[in-house]
Order: sequence, then structure tokens, then C-alpha cells
Amino acid sequence: MKLEQQLQILVDDAAKHGISPLVIERAIAPVLGLFAQQLKHLEYYILQNLDEQWVIFTISDRQQIKSDQKVIYAFPTLKDAADFQVNKDPNILAVALPVTHILFQLLSLKPLDSIVFLEQPGNLNNGTRIERDKLESLIQQQIRQLSNIPSDIG
Repeated sequence: MKLEQQLQILVDDAAKHGISPLVIERAIAPVLGLFAQQLKHLEYYILQNLDEQWVIFTISDRQQIKSDQKVIYAFPTLKDAADFQVNKDPNILAVALPVTHILFQLLSLKPLDSIVFLEQPGNLNNGTRIERDKLESLIQQQIRQLSNIPSDIG
């Protein structure tokens, strides 16, 4: 599914998320599209449990003592998602999701720091990290710009 189609689904489903379709269309979707264009795939696999909750990993930066980060990994292929699990857990499944929907969910997962999008099939060591704080910040800027539009225009 193309990016434009993915973003339109988010706009169409705005009421389900308790957000104005206008806010998604004019503030959230442009930012999600910007981030999604920087990634290599239109769809990624996310590990989740049987209750459809995403599997969150804690990673540590060896350079800094108190820098544990909570991340989710997004895999380019089903095989990569399966290979990532050293000890196969039958209660963990890999589910394919559109990239913009993954980014949108990042906004609502408050304990989460970022999503690491693994771009190269077969390479589980290098990825593109998208931080929730940066995504939120850009969306807040877009919302502020929307708020500054005079109501008599349009």
C-alpha cells in the first residue's frame, strides 16, 4: 500500500483514535509521511504477543550509565523478525503493518523511546531509529501552525 493510501486510512479512522480528521490530515499525516519517506519499506513486521501488544525491548548505551531506552524493532521481512527471537516463544507473533501506522502508534506508546527500523534484510545490527520525542515535537509544531491560521480564511 502506497504512503498516500496509508495516510488516508489514518485520516479516515481519526474518530476511532479520538482525533479530528483535520488534525491528522494537516498536522500528523505530513510529519508521518516525512519520516516514512526516509525509510526503505512501506511495510514492516512488528513482534507482538497474543493480546496484540507490541514487544518492547530495553537497550543500554554502554557509553552512558543511565541511558536505558525502550524500543520496538520493525523488521523488513518475516524471516528477520523470526530470526531476531533467539528463544522462539510461541506466544510472540510477527505482524506486518504499514509504516505510517507504526509511526502513528509510536505517538501513543508513552513508555516507548523509539522504534528501530531495520532496513536491510538479513542485517539485524543496523537500523534507522526514530525517536518518539522528535516525532511528537514536529507534530506539535504543525498543530501550533494550524492554530495560528485565522478562522476567516478557507
